[in-house]
Amino acid sequence: MKLFFLSLGCDKNLVDSEKMLSKLLGGGFTLTDDEAEAEVIVVNTCCFIGDAMEESIQALIDMGRYKTEGNCKVLLAAGCLAGRFPQEIEKELPEVDGIVGPGELGSVLEAIQQSLHGSHPKLLDTVSADEPDTSRVLTTGGHFEYLKIADGCDRRCSYCVIPFIRGAYKSTPIEGLISEARELADKGVRELILVAQDTTEYGVDIYGKRSLPKLLDCLSEIDGIKWIRLMYCYPEDIDDDLIEAIIRNKKVCHYIDMPIQHCSDDILKRMGRHTDYDSLCRTIEHLRELIPDIAIRTTLICGFPGESDEDHAELVDFVKNMRFDRLGAFCYSREENTAAARMPDQIPEDIKASRREEIMLTQQEVSANNNLNMLGREFEVFVEGRLTDQPDTYVGRSYRDAPDVDSYLFFTSSYELISGSFVRVRVTEAGEYDLIGELIDESTK
Repeated sequence: MKLFFLSLGCDKNLVDSEKMLSKLLGGGFTLTDDEAEAEVIVVNTCCFIGDAMEESIQALIDMGRYKTEGNCKVLLAAGCLAGRFPQEIEKELPEVDGIVGPGELGSVLEAIQQSLHGSHPKLLDTVSADEPDTSRVLTTGGHFEYLKIADGCDRRCSYCVIPFIRGAYKSTPIEGLISEARELADKGVRELILVAQDTTEYGVDIYGKRSLPKLLDCLSEIDGIKWIRLMYCYPEDIDDDLIEAIIRNKKVCHYIDMPIQHCSDDILKRMGRHTDYDSLCRTIEHLRELIPDIAIRTTLICGFPGESDEDHAELVDFVKNMRFDRLGAFCYSREENTAAARMPDQIPEDIKASRREEIMLTQQEVSANNNLNMLGREFEVFVEGRLTDQPDTYVGRSYRDAPDVDSYLFFTSSYELISGSFVRVRVTEAGEYDLIGELIDESTK
């Protein structure tokens, strides 16, 4: 049977989708990119914020039309939205034949088989079972891949629904991650990007202590892997053990994604974050002191309940002073059943948007100034591909850039380069976000 698979949301969702795809293709399905000819359609949904929820609902509605306008016999809703609102989906979207929550994704094949036989499965266990099968269908082009090292979260930030959807924090044992990483390397993956709701908490639940440094040591020994990148590191848990592991393992990029959400002590407290302004400053300064060339990425929430004009002004000044290398800002999303949703002093949408715009304009100036310091520097660059309208112009990333969320380095080559290879490029021009350079060396192995 022909299968169409739609993966929405974050990179952690993408890992789940790739593992589901492996099960389904191994179960006899054939993948198609034409929704109209698909007999089975699976949508791996997201609902982290309101926009993501709306996108997932609209996707289910759009895919549901192929029950009458195409060949679709089964439409399956999987993932976070399915696990959070199963009754609502069942009631409002009758075109959906089955629901598989995030803790039951390993049962996706069985759910489809049940649906094909006329039943309407609703698998909603929130606790993922140990999954020894590490096989995946690679969807990122095969040269970089996300390695999800844990699921769930114990943080209970006041704005976040993840603990309700994904359950308690659960690390994947090191042995399983090493096996999965080796399989990825054997398939040609050169860059591993470590993801979880909170990567710094890795191992506490199964080893009794933070074990991300040990994991980095083990992953660095795998042949074929050239870069290892860290995402979703909580600032209060970035300690010297982790910093030393980054320094001693040459494959680990001098890059860290550290979502801080805000800098105001009052707002951080209302958010349920376990840090404060002074601690954030010390962590950033300490990172730059021990790893002078580190690239620091962060994300911020604008318009959190009770955020005053003074809180926002403090955040703008913080962005100016900290000179983050990469930054994303989002408007606060009022999520049902969270503590923040019940807080007084909710901020109007237009004020959230204007505050976000000011933060991003501030960061644009910071980024432009940071990029001027890149002029003349040489970087090892991961070749992503080339521009379709300018075939001699290639798109690459330095260690300072994660795929999809950060910047690019554009350069020309008179001969063909292979995606996934590494070359050396000297920066010759600096934009507000992206860089332009000239090729120095064809390959750095």
